[in-house]
Amino acid sequence: MYFIALATDYDGTLAHDGTVSNKTLAALERFKKSGRKLLLVTGRELPDLKRVFPDVGLFDKVVAENGALIYTPASEEERAISPSPEPEFVARLKKQGVKPLSVGRSIVATWEPHQATVLEVIKQMGLELEIIFNKGAVMILPSGVNKATGLAAALEDLHLSPHNVVGIGDAENDHAFLKACGCSVAVDNAIPAVKSTADLVTRGARGKGVEELIAKLIKSDHGIVPKRHDGIVLGSSGGDDIYLSPTESVLIAGSSGIGKSTLATALTERFVDSRFQFCVFDPEGDYDGLEGAVGLGDASSAPTKAQVLDLIAKADSNVVVNGLALRVNERPDFFADLLPGLGSFRRRTARPHWLVIDEAHHLLPKRRDDTRAVLSLELPGTILITVHPEAISTDALRLMTAVIALGPKAKDVVKTFCHETGIEPPKDIPTPKGDRVLFWRPGARKKITTVKVIEPRQSLKNHSRKYAEGQLDETGSFYFRGPDDAMNLRAHNLMIFAQMAEGIDDKTWEFHLRAGDYSKWFRHQIRDKDLARETAEAEKDSKLSADESRKRVLDAVRRRYTAPATAPEA
Repeated sequence: MYFIALATDYDGTLAHDGTVSNKTLAALERFKKSGRKLLLVTGRELPDLKRVFPDVGLFDKVVAENGALIYTPASEEERAISPSPEPEFVARLKKQGVKPLSVGRSIVATWEPHQATVLEVIKQMGLELEIIFNKGAVMILPSGVNKATGLAAALEDLHLSPHNVVGIGDAENDHAFLKACGCSVAVDNAIPAVKSTADLVTRGARGKGVEELIAKLIKSDHGIVPKRHDGIVLGSSGGDDIYLSPTESVLIAGSSGIGKSTLATALTERFVDSRFQFCVFDPEGDYDGLEGAVGLGDASSAPTKAQVLDLIAKADSNVVVNGLALRVNERPDFFADLLPGLGSFRRRTARPHWLVIDEAHHLLPKRRDDTRAVLSLELPGTILITVHPEAISTDALRLMTAVIALGPKAKDVVKTFCHETGIEPPKDIPTPKGDRVLFWRPGARKKITTVKVIEPRQSLKNHSRKYAEGQLDETGSFYFRGPDDAMNLRAHNLMIFAQMAEGIDDKTWEFHLRAGDYSKWFRHQIRDKDLARETAEAEKDSKLSADESRKRVLDAVRRRYTAPATAPEA
């Protein structure tokens, strides 16, 4: 369930001539029974609303006085989020003959044509007040207070994001809160300006339009959203933008070092721009220092489930869960323990909107027999990133609605995905060239296309802790074997590499040196071109003795990765 809540205006939307019909009330009750929340967003003052609408208790939150007052029907708590009107301001309006005149906790209201008089008094007194119109009504509120600010305060109480709210309204004062919602809807009787900016317009007017919307939401949920409004941009193909929806499950796969993390970084930037909350599961420390996110865990301390869930509960917090301190065989258990609690939170709030799971073959391995239970048969808004799609749980792969394949082996990625999931492979698989990738939605029965993907604004940092102290997998490790394969010493990080390099014999050291093995490892697995370049110079210098070349290479490694930070001067 993606749309967790419905926010509706009262007069002219939910109500006709101040009254809500029995059919509309029944529709609201059905909506609540589906597990969703109801919010009423109105310009009316609370006592007046309670008088005309005795069923206000159906709603989880009421935003009254055009955003200035938050009311919780269950507890009858009232909370003003803007200051009270100045008595002198009200007195001057009365003296100028402005009537009718209504004064609430924060709002002052009258009717046209008194707006000119109201504006003149505001100017004379030098007040920071705004006039908001609503089909002839004239509402005066502190500057910056409107239905959108009131809705934001109510959603914060409910731990919900505006992305997961559908808003419906009809008049000028509804513009602000409708624009803030994940999907905006205008009833058929709405003014033209509201209709022109809404994502959807109902066929029915007032309460019938609300009933119509509720029926669609219960049946289709996120499916009601027009494609043009949907998700974040992956890139472009043939001049058209390609979008990823927050209800999709996406596989990003390809050989090592060809840009998977770079693409994921670019996507997280789009999440931040669009205010989608995200959580990155980062077993290898590749996203250390990611902009717009808080990191949990490092090379020496593992994150805890409680830390992750507590931080995600804050709607404005994006999280990178660094699993570098966990051994490879511990990572699936950590993830399996965390995912049910995370899934429960997502079912209640639809947050975080996106889960990015790097090294997915570590966290959702095929060999586990409890993966289906862990997944709960759904992974909406999830991105799995891997070098080895064949090693990911088949249950997880079958949930993928989109495949992004990168690099020279992109075709093989698609074929492997089809083989593992039992899908008939496409007949024509193009070859991506340059900065393009393959993009395919298996269930859409559309051809695979090549997409020029977005580039990140931030440069990927060299994740020194991962390579210096972490545990690279077997493929990423360096092996000292010697000229006759007499040894098989595995260095799973740079610190171990340096220790082994100092202890091995000169013959073994020079065998790998002259073969260029060190620079190759630094370039392709450590992904440090500068270290690889400096090392290659030592490899090519035949005048260097074993001790001299060893010292030069290890000095370059330690200078970049294992040297202690310089203490500040006193």
